[in-house]
Amino acid sequence: MREPRHPRRDRPARGQLVPKRRNTGGDSPVKSGGKGCGTAFAIAAFALVAAAPAPALAQEVVDAEATAAVRRHMQKHHGGGVLTYVEGERFEYQSNAGDPLFLWDAQGFAGGDVNKVWVKTEGAYDFSADAFEEAEVQGLFSRAIGSFWDLQAGVRHDFAPFHDRTYGVIGAQGLSPYLFEIDAAVFVSFDGDVTSRLEAEYELLLTQRLILQPRVELNFAFEDVPALETGSGLSTAEAGLRLRYEIRREFAPYVGVAWEKSLGDTADFARAAGKDPSAVSFVAGLRFWF
Repeated sequence: MREPRHPRRDRPARGQLVPKRRNTGGDSPVKSGGKGCGTAFAIAAFALVAAAPAPALAQEVVDAEATAAVRRHMQKHHGGGVLTYVEGERFEYQSNAGDPLFLWDAQGFAGGDVNKVWVKTEGAYDFSADAFEEAEVQGLFSRAIGSFWDLQAGVRHDFAPFHDRTYGVIGAQGLSPYLFEIDAAVFVSFDGDVTSRLEAEYELLLTQRLILQPRVELNFAFEDVPALETGSGLSTAEAGLRLRYEIRREFAPYVGVAWEKSLGDTADFARAAGKDPSAVSFVAGLRFWF
């Protein structure tokens, strides 16, 4: 029969209290102050490392050509690559007071963080006339001039019937304070006609997926352009309210209402052509991006 094991003398039995040891001064000074000295040494070493100029130290240790190669590799995989983006802002059916339209408004870019190439297109197809009411394409070079703003310049071409034209474009696109998305541009045609456009949008999150989006668009002309049935000044104004549900962030059907009105001499041109200068439409469409 084996003898029962006795607890080690330096280990208390279960439930036994062990009195704390007092440092009476007889212990080794290294044992009593070792923890504090080690902590102080670690803090001092960390401070020296943090204060050292890391890039300069790396350049001293590593060859300059090898450092440049590593930097190019980092830029390629972490911020130096080519980005692409396509957005269908509005692909929708509009009732248009009994003359239904299909309207599209899309844009996309390719490029880096600073320089990009943008392509924008918008237009409308008239189901009653079985023809395009208007259509345009823009090709733009864009350069970031701030954290939230791009300066853009390029060309625009209109394909709509009876006023096929090409314009030079300069504008700005970005996010203003209070999170308004702004797209503003000035167009100068090869015939010398100068017009401008301002678009503003805002997104109000009712829930994480249900979003209400007000939108306003203003078009200006610096002189009368009879060929385009456009008068000088504020020529047309559009306002819309769209409610979308994001099934996925990249895919969202929506419904809403849109109002458009011709103003000033542009309204007179519309009446002379037998058109109503004002129209209210119920809209249903799809917004997507990838």
